[in-house]
Amino acid sequence: MKDYALIATAYQNTVRIYVASSTNLVEEARNIHDTWPTATAAFGRFLTVSAMMGLMFKEGERITLRIKGDGPIGAMLVEANHLGEVRGEIQNPQIYIKYDEGPKAGKLNVGAAVGQGFLHITKDLGMKDFFTSSSTLQTGEIGDDFTYYFATSEQTPSSVGVGVLVDVDQHCLASGGYILQLMPNVTEETINHIETLIQNIPPMSTLIHEGKSPEDILHVLASGTEHILKKHDITYACHCSKDGFSRSLSALDEETLHTLIHDDGFAEIECHFCRKKYLFDKHELEHIRIQRKKA
Repeated sequence: MKDYALIATAYQNTVRIYVASSTNLVEEARNIHDTWPTATAAFGRFLTVSAMMGLMFKEGERITLRIKGDGPIGAMLVEANHLGEVRGEIQNPQIYIKYDEGPKAGKLNVGAAVGQGFLHITKDLGMKDFFTSSSTLQTGEIGDDFTYYFATSEQTPSSVGVGVLVDVDQHCLASGGYILQLMPNVTEETINHIETLIQNIPPMSTLIHEGKSPEDILHVLASGTEHILKKHDITYACHCSKDGFSRSLSALDEETLHTLIHDDGFAEIECHFCRKKYLFDKHELEHIRIQRKKA
């Protein structure tokens, strides 16, 4: 099934709901970054929520999301835009931690892998300055952390559910998520109904694995009151280019550029987001240096 997200209103336009299936997106990220199961679950959840959040913005706007925890995964970063495109990087991708005991014994322990820390979100709205807001991580499970972020930093009462199911061969078997946001005119009756519903709904990864589509999940979340506003593809997409890295090289100090030209004779740059490598030979480096001097 192709990855996509739905944007809808429900409960007589008093609730806004985003629902996404992201299995292919997460699997592509796993392949690029060679993530192990717990890292796949954490990074996949982060990418899924970020893709839905990107759809909240307009053309020319984008957001950068960072999770900095003290768990073994370290830091994760994702960039998202209004096209439903995301790309990201993860500091320590080879993490595999499971619960040893209790009701979750044997399941992936994402909270322990992420740890305690902060969620930072920077908005580029096409203006002179960027806007950054932050919140503390609540559980490291990603969904809870974004729920808290929306309530404290955006003053928008929300519920965020996201899940990634990893197969025994380590590939992503199912992934999806939702963001449910209450509007100012929502009634207490609707709030109570939604709270009960969320407490009883199966995990998102389970629903996706069972073959449920975003439309099916939306129908459950909205109790049949949904009005779909938009359907949008979501993808893992990196638009890096040799020209872009050429500009980065031109920003190096003279000593470093001189060393690359005369000692190394080349420069190889790897994109952190897609792992594509770009090779600059001696002549290309000389051209970059000359153009910089002219500028």
